[in-house]
Amino acid sequence: MATVAPPRSQVVKHELIGLSGVVERNLYLVKRYIWWDVAFLIWTIANTLTIVFIARGVNVSEAEQNALATKFLVGGVIWAFLGIIFEIVTETVAWERWEGTIEYTFMAPLSRAMHLAGQGVFAIVYGIVRAVFLFGVCALFFSLSMPDANFLAALVVLAVASISFIGIGIMTSVLPLISPEKGTQLGFIAQGTLLVVSGVYYPVSVLPGWMQFLAKFSPATYALEGIRSAVLDGASLRELGSDLWPLLVLGVVSIPVGLLVFRAGERYAKRHGKLKRSG
Repeated sequence: MATVAPPRSQVVKHELIGLSGVVERNLYLVKRYIWWDVAFLIWTIANTLTIVFIARGVNVSEAEQNALATKFLVGGVIWAFLGIIFEIVTETVAWERWEGTIEYTFMAPLSRAMHLAGQGVFAIVYGIVRAVFLFGVCALFFSLSMPDANFLAALVVLAVASISFIGIGIMTSVLPLISPEKGTQLGFIAQGTLLVVSGVYYPVSVLPGWMQFLAKFSPATYALEGIRSAVLDGASLRELGSDLWPLLVLGVVSIPVGLLVFRAGERYAKRHGKLKRSG
């Protein structure tokens, strides 16, 4: 007797409930380890302040110093934002293995796309809240003046860039699957490699030609340029089109590629018994 497939609306509802469950579980994990999160946030603030202080040592006018400090601050915030995205998404496997729940999660009646989407949604929301707080604290610390800043446009650029960041994060999250020993560390190497060609604390134009070519394929390049234009020059969303459309294209490409890479890594890990390994 043939089984009757459930209505599409019921399937979609089931998947969305599962996605919200992944988000809720991550929220509870943050609550459980909240003091570790506070400690890392303090470290991030200190690290960002260290970078922005460089602007105070440059012998230029006060206005140029303010602009330079703001550029450094945007770079530091994007670095920290991408770091938290990679931490949450890349450690999807490492955290599950540490908690001892990886096999239960991978057997849950939830598609892998929705599982990873839940990780991504939480990472974006948590990362944006953290980035806004970091930017505000550092801007107040240095009494930075941003009279023309278009913060709404900057947030839109950051949100759009997050799609690409999630896609790349999903690709790197497969590394702990295929290499339980060093996979997580390789994810952070990928993060650093991505940012070195993106002009975090310097213009891309100072890079060698081959690195400038690679910068065109990094979403961080367009995120940094767009956010700096919005904060320093008050650029509108229409004026930021040259940064937004590459981010949209990169996001549309990176998410499906990330899912394909993760599925391939998952099949490999299951065939070779690497899911439960802890070292």
